[in-house]
Amino acid sequence: MDTNPSSAKLFDKPSGTQLLILLSVLLLGLAIALPALAGAFPADTLSLLLPLGVSAVISGAIGYWVVPILRRLKAGQIIQEDGPQSHLKKAGTPTMGGIFFMPVAIIIALIWSGFNANVVAVSLVTLAYFGIGWIDDWRILQQQSNKGLTPRQKLILQIGVAIAFCLWMFFTQPATITDVRLPGFVLPLGLIFWILAGFTLVAESNATNLTDGVDGLAAGTSAVAFLGLGAIASSSSPELAIFCACLSGGCLGFVVHNRNPAKVFMGDTGSLPLGGALGAVGLLSGNLWGLLLLSGIFLAESLSVIAQVSYYKATKGPDGKGKRLLKMAPIHHHLELSGWEETKIVGVFYLINAGLALLAVVSS
Repeated sequence: MDTNPSSAKLFDKPSGTQLLILLSVLLLGLAIALPALAGAFPADTLSLLLPLGVSAVISGAIGYWVVPILRRLKAGQIIQEDGPQSHLKKAGTPTMGGIFFMPVAIIIALIWSGFNANVVAVSLVTLAYFGIGWIDDWRILQQQSNKGLTPRQKLILQIGVAIAFCLWMFFTQPATITDVRLPGFVLPLGLIFWILAGFTLVAESNATNLTDGVDGLAAGTSAVAFLGLGAIASSSSPELAIFCACLSGGCLGFVVHNRNPAKVFMGDTGSLPLGGALGAVGLLSGNLWGLLLLSGIFLAESLSVIAQVSYYKATKGPDGKGKRLLKMAPIHHHLELSGWEETKIVGVFYLINAGLALLAVVSS
């Protein structure tokens, strides 16, 4: 017998505001705990917490000015009719929200780090993916359809940015950057590292893009991932830790407006650069193992799409139709169609990512 139905209802269907509070508490706790677990000095706690807080406040405040502008410009999201039917009511919600929280977080990071060369480099990568996302979103809005850049065009641009960043690292970073640190040993990859590096940037960018399908999901999980990566990098690359903290705060400030029911969506303008930034920091700080763990949610989302498409093609019959492994991909849509409330999915994914952040820091 359920002796506390109100708490059960809260767990099954938390409100968007409750999820914002949960995310804020998780980030506060992680900002305090993770540097200590990483073996950093107590002062490193404030080195993450302060830029996170400043970025969150400024991004959230600017959102109150930008979101109404996007609404007046009629930058409304086009909702796919073959998606979850519950999402059709979101049609017309302003998109391209990445235009206010991404630049704000980057500018704060650059100023806070004193325009450190490594921060400038990862900022340029982030802005490049930001530009790709903006072009895609703008073309979608112009055509009033879900067709922006073609997948081929988008992939070519993403690979181009990845190659440029890899070339910069090759000429500016020590040769030891190709040694990947794993728990207990170091794996020297040599030339293979550069293939892995390019793949990491493109894969991370697309993975965060796929995760952006439920109110508050991509921004919240990215906020946790950035904070975890910042804690891991805090002792060896404090300037990159500042960058991560600022982007984590920017994501938190965006969730103020993106929590359910969302008043704005980030669009590709926000989702593509999130993954690009994570990948760039993970590569430059030499923390690919930690990045892999922190990207667990994004990896699951990507694998669910790959599995769905592969299974459909493998089971295709004479009529040209195949079977579906999931009710819908990515996996957050499968959970929705399985009866999970949208806010429950987001809350559970937040908690999972917080656990992954703890695991990443401890194992790194």
